[in-house]
Amino acid sequence: MCPMETEEDDSGGCDFLDWLGPDTSTTVFELLDDPADLARVGAVSRSWRRFVTENEFSKRLCRRICPEAASFTRAVVVTRSPPPPQPAASASESSQDAECRAREGEHAAYSYLAGAIVSAKPAMDLIMRCVGASSTDFFPDESMENTLVPHEWVNHRHSYWSSGGKDNPDAPESLTYRLSSDLCVIDEIRVRPYKAAFQHGHPIYSSKAVRIRLGHSKLDPGTETFVSAENENLTAIADENYTWTYTSPEFPMLQENVLQTFKLPRPALCIGGIVKIELLGRLQKQSTDDKYYICVCHVQVMGRSLSPDLMIDISDPADYSNLKYLPGAGNLRPEDLLSSDAKEDSSDWRSLVSRYRQMRQLAMMYMLLGPVQFADEEDEAEADMLHLL
Repeated sequence: MCPMETEEDDSGGCDFLDWLGPDTSTTVFELLDDPADLARVGAVSRSWRRFVTENEFSKRLCRRICPEAASFTRAVVVTRSPPPPQPAASASESSQDAECRAREGEHAAYSYLAGAIVSAKPAMDLIMRCVGASSTDFFPDESMENTLVPHEWVNHRHSYWSSGGKDNPDAPESLTYRLSSDLCVIDEIRVRPYKAAFQHGHPIYSSKAVRIRLGHSKLDPGTETFVSAENENLTAIADENYTWTYTSPEFPMLQENVLQTFKLPRPALCIGGIVKIELLGRLQKQSTDDKYYICVCHVQVMGRSLSPDLMIDISDPADYSNLKYLPGAGNLRPEDLLSSDAKEDSSDWRSLVSRYRQMRQLAMMYMLLGPVQFADEEDEAEADMLHLL
């Protein structure tokens, strides 16, 4: 806790914090649980803002409402314009100025993050690509790529993912996805179990429960692989390739062929853009082989992207990350994004906006192309016949 200096407030009167003292003031400020209230408190006067900044109240609040934020080792502001050259000064003065700027930047970054976490903006499906499934019964026909399609019937065939069969009803499965942003707030997931209408009794292959993990890949940037027509990508889904910063409670799943919503107890921060959906336990046997299966038609991960206003840099050896706040980046026009390599912009700004631009272009490409469509031999033969006609 930082000590307080007695001074007059901006209106010329005595500062109320002086009457309370630092300990009582800290106790009162820590009762604030709304980022907007903390922002208003910091706007009362220069001394109040300094007290809020020096005691890291925005950082504390952010960690209270979203404990995943504790994985950030640093929080900084990245401005579009390069910082002006600092005037010559003594070593002690320069150090004090640098420390003050660092605290102000950290306060601004955490204040924006806290407000974004509790924002009432509508959620959207954030899934960009399939990383891999723990198993697939018939690849690629029953690939997890099918879970990106909201319909059960596509191109005259059933669309679903199926696990491999197991004798043990407690055997788990998992589906791992890449989101459209490295930093997101997740509110809920939605899963629709598959109903096998072509089998006797129309069985529904739901799991007993579902749980999600949020985190980031440990693989080097640019080496991420995904499900394709030739590769199930099983090696990439190993847990040792990921750091999980959030794990939800288990939610019971109904054995019903409907899109079921599993709302998290609180908004959770996904740092790194990876979501793993764990399907725990099996309910339904297949009559032909007497084995338990889990089958899913459709999956959604509902939340809000925080980029490009907030970006992350995961380069710490211990898998910690740096939070970077880019004021005004969310208001950039498309032409600004395309010309983000302007020499007048700071190097950090150019690098982060370029990374966001690449991610956005990938997300748009996957959205336009849709999930990978797999064709079997009959489809190819039919296409060849039509071509000959």
